[in-house]
Amino acid sequence: MSRDVIVLGGGIVGVATAIHLAKRGRSVLLVDKREPGRETSFGNAGIIQREGVRPRTFPRDIATLARIARNRSTDARYSVSVLPELSGPLLHYWLESEPERYRKIVADYAPLIARSIDTHAELIAEAGAEDLIVKQGWISAFRSQHVLEREVAAAEGDRRDYGVNFTALDGAALKAAEPNIQIEMAGAIHWTDPWTVKDPGALVSAYAELFTKLGGTIAVGDAATLEQWQTGWSVKTAEGIETARDVVIALGAWSREAVARLGYSLPLFVKRGYHMHYGDKDGTVLNHCMLDAEGGYMLAPMRKGIRITTGAEFSPRDAEPSPVQLERAERTARKLLPLGARVDPQPWMGSRPCTPDMKPIIGAAPRHSNLWFGFGHAHHGFTLGPVTGKLIAQAMTGETPEVALAPFSAARFL
Repeated sequence: MSRDVIVLGGGIVGVATAIHLAKRGRSVLLVDKREPGRETSFGNAGIIQREGVRPRTFPRDIATLARIARNRSTDARYSVSVLPELSGPLLHYWLESEPERYRKIVADYAPLIARSIDTHAELIAEAGAEDLIVKQGWISAFRSQHVLEREVAAAEGDRRDYGVNFTALDGAALKAAEPNIQIEMAGAIHWTDPWTVKDPGALVSAYAELFTKLGGTIAVGDAATLEQWQTGWSVKTAEGIETARDVVIALGAWSREAVARLGYSLPLFVKRGYHMHYGDKDGTVLNHCMLDAEGGYMLAPMRKGIRITTGAEFSPRDAEPSPVQLERAERTARKLLPLGARVDPQPWMGSRPCTPDMKPIIGAAPRHSNLWFGFGHAHHGFTLGPVTGKLIAQAMTGETPEVALAPFSAARFL
């Protein structure tokens, strides 16, 4: 074997896994079709969501379902052509969102989220990336008083059950925190634990540089060439065929095809999302990442400008971009906050890898030796990349993972 481990996937999950394996003395090759951090890890809102103990459910109330069915909302949109393919996973997603099932999912999920800041902090310090980090939380802003009161009550439960910290803001306090808001808002929840990142792609690049400093190697290659040998695995790279005893599949939205070639039929699907950067207008400042909760989009201050990120688009992963949600979000956001001209030549689009039960797939493959999975993190891939990488590395090197991996095994879908 030329390496101990091949990690397939240069997003934040793959890079973090490679780092934690290298720190444990393993010879690691990280393989992707392009440089690390250029796909889904590049285009998010840059929040390490310590408050995110509740993964996003499938709506179950009639009013929300009716609104989404009209396909005119900003937070969710679907392509009619993809519905036949998604009908099975979406039905499963709806069933798993039933309140009693969901409570069990949250109980499994929360220990991952609880370690998100600590595992990022470790890598941030080692990568010397502190200049990218802002430690002042983020804001969920609400237009309606009844929605604000409902969400504050839910946050109180999360504080009690999962140690989530927040401050409830009335309209005046929100205006003090964000003076450039142009319309009257009911108030907000200021989530005080999370950290935000000024450039998510740059943070993944810093992590990748740390990996190489630890002795790791990065190569351009094709995951479709992965083959099992009698004593391990091989993959073709630009430098030739590489072999290793172990392989980790951390390909995000491209994981389903990779594992299908090995005989695993997993109900993975994608939610696409878009972003665009905007210049300031008359000195506009956005102090925090801010979710316009009823508007269905996020505003995030980035190095490049104010970034708008959209909700979920249910479309084929490789279909042509259709940034309708971004256009809707921009119209609404310009009423909320003074925004300058678009900075990017075209909207960025990425794909979030999702599972019907909202939990990632982490751990040993059920039917193969020396094969490991780390994908399916949906909206929290950026948040959970480092903790996922640490757990996989612990399991691979004989340590007891600090979070039990049984709830995240692929075996639950087989």
